[in-house]
Amino acid sequence: MSTTAVPIRPTKRGYIVWLWVGVLVAVLAAGLLAWKGTAAVVADTGTNAQFLAYNASQPGVRQTESGLQYRVLEAGEGEGRPTDNDLVLVNYTGKFRNGETFDASEQPTPMSPKGVVPGFGEGLKLMPKGSKYRFWLKPELAYGAEAQRDPRTGQEVIPGESLLVFDVEMVDFVPEAVVRQMQQQQMMQQGAPGGVAPGGPQGAPPLPMPGQ
Repeated sequence: MSTTAVPIRPTKRGYIVWLWVGVLVAVLAAGLLAWKGTAAVVADTGTNAQFLAYNASQPGVRQTESGLQYRVLEAGEGEGRPTDNDLVLVNYTGKFRNGETFDASEQPTPMSPKGVVPGFGEGLKLMPKGSKYRFWLKPELAYGAEAQRDPRTGQEVIPGESLLVFDVEMVDFVPEAVVRQMQQQQMMQQGAPGGVAPGGPQGAPPLPMPGQ
């Protein structure tokens, strides 16, 4: 008794090609995910340079010539930007690479771009009113190798060689000269008889600067 074999219907060549394309895409996708995962781990546990190299490739992150990295969280309004001759009013939160917060404003805080660490000052001068930015400051643009301590307790607040991350909201900015003039006028109105403030017009208190 003979058995008739039923032949398998031939597979069209086009199907085979698409099958191999699908396999290749799957392999490449798996490799890309593995590479991204490895790069993220290296960035989290590696050196500051490794972290910044990885961070620079993330969506929306830009880098200036100095090495300051930033991302626009909210664009704000207007074309004006602060200068070194302005006083800015900002809300900010400062964190380490691991997400731990080391400083945060409790209310809008006045400061001068030239009175803070270089990277923070450079970042402030990029921001229009109403904008929110995130800054990544390498140690050379922050406090460098010098640890920062609480002046009251002497406790270390920021270790040396720290990479700092700031979320900043630009509430407003005005010329510093205008603020100084307003301070002097206020002191004269509240001062000694005859409208002269104790210590004279030059006795106006210095503008508050975070970290100083």
